[in-house]
Amino acid sequence: MGGTVRAAMLAATAVILGAGQVQAGAFGIREQSTEAQGLAFAGAASGSGGVSSIFWNPATITMNPGFVAEQNFTYIGLSSEIRPAPGTNPGFARLGGSGELGQGAVVPAGATSYQLNDRLWLGLSTGAPFGLVTKPRDVWAGEVYGRSSRIFSLAINPVIGFKVNEWLSIAAGPNIEYFRLTLRQALPIPGILPTSYPSSFLKGESWGAGFTAGATLTPRDGTVLGIGYRSSVHHDIDGSIGVPLVALAPLAGQVRAKLNTPDKLSVGLTQAVSPVARVNLGFEWDNWSRLGTIGIVSKTIGLPVNNLPLNYKDGFTYAIGAEYDASPNLTLRTGFAYETSPIDFRNRSVRLPDGDRYNVSVGASYRWSQQLTLNLAYSHFFLDRSRILAGIGRDYNISNIAFAGVVDSSADIVSVGFRYVFGAPPAPAPAPLVRKY
Repeated sequence: MGGTVRAAMLAATAVILGAGQVQAGAFGIREQSTEAQGLAFAGAASGSGGVSSIFWNPATITMNPGFVAEQNFTYIGLSSEIRPAPGTNPGFARLGGSGELGQGAVVPAGATSYQLNDRLWLGLSTGAPFGLVTKPRDVWAGEVYGRSSRIFSLAINPVIGFKVNEWLSIAAGPNIEYFRLTLRQALPIPGILPTSYPSSFLKGESWGAGFTAGATLTPRDGTVLGIGYRSSVHHDIDGSIGVPLVALAPLAGQVRAKLNTPDKLSVGLTQAVSPVARVNLGFEWDNWSRLGTIGIVSKTIGLPVNNLPLNYKDGFTYAIGAEYDASPNLTLRTGFAYETSPIDFRNRSVRLPDGDRYNVSVGASYRWSQQLTLNLAYSHFFLDRSRILAGIGRDYNISNIAFAGVVDSSADIVSVGFRYVFGAPPAPAPAPLVRKY
């Protein structure tokens, strides 16, 4: 085999396996409830998100008398652009920036609760806890570090809730999760111009299981404190590598990796300040640092072929929101949240150009009838301008091709949903004053 082909094979190995570093999906999807979104997710763990609050805290299910179902549809419009900066390899800098790499996506989420008696509830939550869709231009300065990224997940979470007494409820349930990714990037080959680099890809998927648990405390009418926990889910990723050239075929094949998603702790407080107004507070901790370094193993030869140093930080979110019953049928909401991202300059890549963010939200609910309530919310995310650096001496290094970039990002999110109550509860079960039906 000639020197050119050997060099190409080494480059392909670095590209394909280096791209796997994004498989954890550092973008968690919080958009599981239209009601909670209108409050910037403040008080989500204390029931401000309606039935859908069981995503954060399954014990909030006991706040919903009878048979209740919710469905939410959220459009996430991410706007993000990466511009090459001084320090980028001159041969690539002339290719220009990423263009608009953000891609819009609709995220559905639903929740249902059914009251068996005055103590016991059954429920089901479905949604996507992780996801990412980015697609820069195929030919651009950072093409060897990313041409497209798609991460999809689905979680199915049945829960059982028990009302211990008038001030304490507990709940728990299994969390079954599906995870899939598809990543593409340019394959640098000696003798070929960067404008003509072919693409290689990495694909993988897995099913895993974890659990959720939580409790709510109602020390007095009008006050609810909730705490919920979503465990890590272990995934044994089965994947494949694809390369475009016959000479590089030995690199293609099956790979596997072990991934543990971050566990989440959510705390919420909802306080009625009058018969028609409530204040909500929220805190979330996402244990992204548990991902650490992930090993990629070839299933063909049974040996590790690379280590993936994700090295994310933990993520923290702080939120405050308020809601006001403008009439018996109309409730208005607003909220603000600040989130520290698990991604910073040390571990940022062109696939996940994330940074600390500020969330400003508004929302409303309209009670169409005794059974049907319509929900609407809008959020705008302001993200700090951030920098990317890849190449020699960095975790992300493909063929020693230096890339430096500046990222400008924001997001607009619109959510619509509905809540439907199927008849009266089977037994008297007074609801806390902080919920309105």
